[in-house]
Amino acid sequence: MVQKYQSRVRVYKYPFELVMAAYEKRFPTCPQIPVFLGSEVLSESHSADGAVHVVERSCRLRVEAPRLLRKIAGVEHAVFIQRNVLNWKERTLLIDAHNETFASRVQVSESCSYTVHPENEDWTCFEQCASLDIRSFFGFENALEKIAMKQYTANIKKGKEVIEYYLNELISQGVSHIPRWTPAPVREEDMRTQAGPQVLGPMEASPPTNSLDLALDSVTVDGDKLDGDYTERHLGPLTPMQESCLTQLRHWLHETHKGKIPKDEHILRFLRARDFHLDKARDMLRQSLSWRKQHHVDSLLQTWRPPALLEEFYAGGWHYQDIDGRPLYIVRLGQMDTKGLMKAVGEEALLQHVLSVNEEGQKRCEGNTKQFGRPISSWTCLVDLEGLNMRHLWRPGVKALLRMIEVVEDNYPETLGRLLIVRAPRVFPVLWTLISPFINENTRQKFLIYSGSNYQGPGGLVDYLDKEVIPDFLGGDCVCNVPEGGLVPKSLYLTEEDYEHADQLRQWTETYHSASVLRGAPHEVMVEILEGESVITWDFDILRGDVVFSLYHAKQAPTPGPWEPGAKASGRLVDKGWALGTDYSRVETPLICREGESIQGSHVTRWPGVYLLQWQMHGAPSSMACSLPGVDDVLTALHSPGPKCKLLYYYEVLASEDFRGSMTSLESCTSGFSQLSAATSSSSGQSNSSSLGSR
Repeated sequence: MVQKYQSRVRVYKYPFELVMAAYEKRFPTCPQIPVFLGSEVLSESHSADGAVHVVERSCRLRVEAPRLLRKIAGVEHAVFIQRNVLNWKERTLLIDAHNETFASRVQVSESCSYTVHPENEDWTCFEQCASLDIRSFFGFENALEKIAMKQYTANIKKGKEVIEYYLNELISQGVSHIPRWTPAPVREEDMRTQAGPQVLGPMEASPPTNSLDLALDSVTVDGDKLDGDYTERHLGPLTPMQESCLTQLRHWLHETHKGKIPKDEHILRFLRARDFHLDKARDMLRQSLSWRKQHHVDSLLQTWRPPALLEEFYAGGWHYQDIDGRPLYIVRLGQMDTKGLMKAVGEEALLQHVLSVNEEGQKRCEGNTKQFGRPISSWTCLVDLEGLNMRHLWRPGVKALLRMIEVVEDNYPETLGRLLIVRAPRVFPVLWTLISPFINENTRQKFLIYSGSNYQGPGGLVDYLDKEVIPDFLGGDCVCNVPEGGLVPKSLYLTEEDYEHADQLRQWTETYHSASVLRGAPHEVMVEILEGESVITWDFDILRGDVVFSLYHAKQAPTPGPWEPGAKASGRLVDKGWALGTDYSRVETPLICREGESIQGSHVTRWPGVYLLQWQMHGAPSSMACSLPGVDDVLTALHSPGPKCKLLYYYEVLASEDFRGSMTSLESCTSGFSQLSAATSSSSGQSNSSSLGSR
């Protein structure tokens, strides 16, 4: 495999002629570079007018490798051939070098250039690239590759320091200015001689372009962007190889990407997320750029306006910055009715809002970088879990949360600098068990979790936040304007009728269904279980009226009656001639559910067959609780002017092992229903019942 290195453009704030004088001091020996044993000139030539000077040297470098490897190879030093083309007229120096030692087994190539800064003619730009191709080396190819690239990148920094050393030496000797080259008067016969073909002509006529032009395109041309300390001031410290990966990925974008090129800070996040593995980072970035284009994410901050309901009940917002200058985002998750928000605005609106927060976070990082004069590429998130209980752990909500985590991990890597979780209740381990496997390991290491009140004092928030910005609801003196959240009224929940677009309706009905329950005509859902032990889970809200929820089992599917209620009701009504205890059996005790309540629960099936989830209007004749309605009952109920009950429900069938692996704390151990009150947040968060109600 060919290893490549590509530097960013570095700038010496000295004229080209002075930099060349410093460069020449490196030869024939350079004590400042211990591995450089010496050099000798093989050939040298000048153009007729003296503008172009070509030198070819043989350079000896000590082999920095384990003694065993040097002994096997039989060499203590390697010979490189270097060819320099110095053009005083164009003010450029092109350097090409390749190895002569073991050239049939190992190929090392390097190209460097010194050119004049495009906006300041008294500054000099330097750029270099190299490649290493180890074809065979006595079975030590991988070891040699690592040694060679490590040694090369170490010498890169040393080379820059050497030029600066000799520049300072020249200045200390009183040499601070060297006149630019000017052509000498040329006699007529010399002009005729120069008119003939010359080897140096093409190089003299064509100033170097290589990858410098690309590097200039990758930045805003404002001088200090090309400054030698740009990386450290704007991106943070990078090793030469990391810097090379950034430059190569930037060049690849210029060559292949049609559209807006991301900033260096954005590209660097993808490299860090893939441990600077260039191919993996490139694939990740390519997919993200395609996603951004498909969903118009670049214009999200200008086009997205959260619904008024979301602004009122979403308990999250920006709040100053942490002690390191990172933007601080606060989420009062325990006070937020995530379930109600999802049902009132839809999963897509919540996802759009999360994306807008991430886009705003990147924008704030750029602002803080300028404000504090140091690179800030990530933000801190403070999550307050006071009030968290089992109503936050319903399966559709967890699935939506996992989807959002996946989208953020894929498209906003390395944007989270630190996550502070405070006042975690006993139920929190359940949520953590559900979501932690889907969070990148690098991200999980940034989580700091505090239970109870141990976030106060040394080792707590004061280690990460200035006392002046700790919010008042956490015992600080700073007034926090983050909305407090609260319960979303069920009257604001969406139903099928509220969706105008077919795609939105399809996405919504993949999760929730709405249904009307009429007196004498319960709403039913039939679930077929092929294996003996599976888990049926459900979650429903009573929007209007009171209902009784029951669960029945039959060994075989009932025969549908002549009338089907259709997709809207999604139930299946059967012949009421069935006898309880003979044709079917009740497997859960009926649960009375009042208007405004939310119920979630599960049932571990013992036998294969058909299970019927039934919602019946409370107060119906007792006989209806023990038998299923017939066609006459349905027709009578549909035309009856009496009251209706309205509910919103979700159900899912899971394999038993999947359920145990992901939702152990919600699994039922005994039959029977119970409602989980608000006291859940201060309890163990576990229930021995198969149905869990909240609120």
